[in-house]
Amino acid sequence: MIRIGYHISHEQFPPSQLLQLAKQAEEAGFQFCISSDHFHPWSERQQESGFAWSWLGAAMAQTSLDYGIVNCPAYRYHPAIIAQAAATLDEMFPGRFWMCPGSGQALNESITGERWPAKQERNERLKESVDMIRALWRGETVTHHGLVKVENAKLYTRPKKKIRLVAAAITPQTAAWAAGWADGLITVSQPEEKLEQVVEAWRKNGGENKPMMLKVQVSYDQTDEAARTGAYEQWKTNVFASDLQAELRTPKQFDQAAAFVKPEEMEGAVNISSDLEKHIQWLEKYAAMGFTDLDLHNVNTKQEQFIRVFGEKVLPHFRNK
Repeated sequence: MIRIGYHISHEQFPPSQLLQLAKQAEEAGFQFCISSDHFHPWSERQQESGFAWSWLGAAMAQTSLDYGIVNCPAYRYHPAIIAQAAATLDEMFPGRFWMCPGSGQALNESITGERWPAKQERNERLKESVDMIRALWRGETVTHHGLVKVENAKLYTRPKKKIRLVAAAITPQTAAWAAGWADGLITVSQPEEKLEQVVEAWRKNGGENKPMMLKVQVSYDQTDEAARTGAYEQWKTNVFASDLQAELRTPKQFDQAAAFVKPEEMEGAVNISSDLEKHIQWLEKYAAMGFTDLDLHNVNTKQEQFIRVFGEKVLPHFRNK
């Protein structure tokens, strides 16, 4: 069955507004929400970046949706703290929460002033953190001296249900590496040939029978021009390769990097159209690739319109599929 979710963009909207949007999304028929755990927004124009973990408590108490969070558990946080935060949410809302651990971006993690390592070391640190988190959820007392250090940590409030760890991966290399340890995959929409490479790498390296989720970046408005303009104004800082996105440290640097991006270059990163049939066709294509959970992120600012129109015209197409 295909599930359609609504993306909670803390980088674009204040937490109070996002809470109301989550309620509207549930009423419109969206089935889950996902957010990213950012400290900074992608651009100075966005001007928001609420703390996703405290927001989750309010949202889960006031809706019945499932929630996921893309999180790097190894730099701003100690993984034992992330294990505790996740366990607390699951104790209150059993089975409704999952995590999407990733190796992080300097935009958020470099605020601690620590050295920002290369990708290989970040992957190794992430795997140590994931192993530590799972051990704590099992009730073990954990001591570990590696890239991450912990001494005699034990969780006394543990999850009621198994919390899924859905690896966040953008490249085929990361997808192949994560397939052996993750409970599922989450990646982002990109040109079809690149997305197929990520899927193939995941399946060939241990992910064949594990679920795949896709963050689908869309821009819907009443005209194609308005949809393209809205995407360009809000999301032109997100058209870069993952290596560059991982290394830039401030919203200002992302704005500088995007200074020469042209509106037509948004097409590869965002599905832009006023035609709902096109959006349905794009989503059907992703479903045909094997993605069962599609997290729709309308990257322009017209969220109420998007929720209402997609709830009325797009979501019914995927019910019972």
